[in-house]
Amino acid sequence: MLKKYIISFIISTTLLFSITKDEIKSTMSKNIEAVLNILKQNKLTHEEKAKEIILIMNENFDYELMSRLSLGKKWKELDSNKQNNFIKLFEKVLKDSYIDKLNLYTNEKVKIIGLQEPKKNRAILNTEIVGKSDNYQIDYKFYQKTKEDWKIYDVSLAGVSIIQTYRQQFAGFLKDKTFDELVNNLKNKINDKKSI
Repeated sequence: MLKKYIISFIISTTLLFSITKDEIKSTMSKNIEAVLNILKQNKLTHEEKAKEIILIMNENFDYELMSRLSLGKKWKELDSNKQNNFIKLFEKVLKDSYIDKLNLYTNEKVKIIGLQEPKKNRAILNTEIVGKSDNYQIDYKFYQKTKEDWKIYDVSLAGVSIIQTYRQQFAGFLKDKTFDELVNNLKNKINDKKSI
């Protein structure tokens, strides 16, 4: 079941440059379709698909805010150099986590359900992954970064927040280890994947 959630996240994470709140549904719909088309192209290698999908999705995620939220209170204790290094590292971790799972895609479809506005500067795009036997809800959480630019700061897979999950993992790690040890741990995980 977890694989299905991850697939859902992969094929639903998309985007192109800045978008307004009114453009969220239409832009996400176009980008999801573009990602699905890439996944269906048998002539592309795994690496080529990953590269194209990253190009589509990259601009709509606010990796800086996602990094800050994932570290919680620890973020304020870091100097700007360590914060910037962590942003780059966490962005790499997030991208690697779904690029690794591209091969799990098996022709699922994505349905846009609707857009909620829980607060003035927040929006949640509800989508559903429709598989042959199961459906899964994926929620994209947007916030208004500037007047004309809304960014994704979290994604919930079947009700489970990715950022909250990382935040719990990092908080648990940092209870008896240092921030530098956390950074080294994440670097080792990235390097282990490169060596496979």
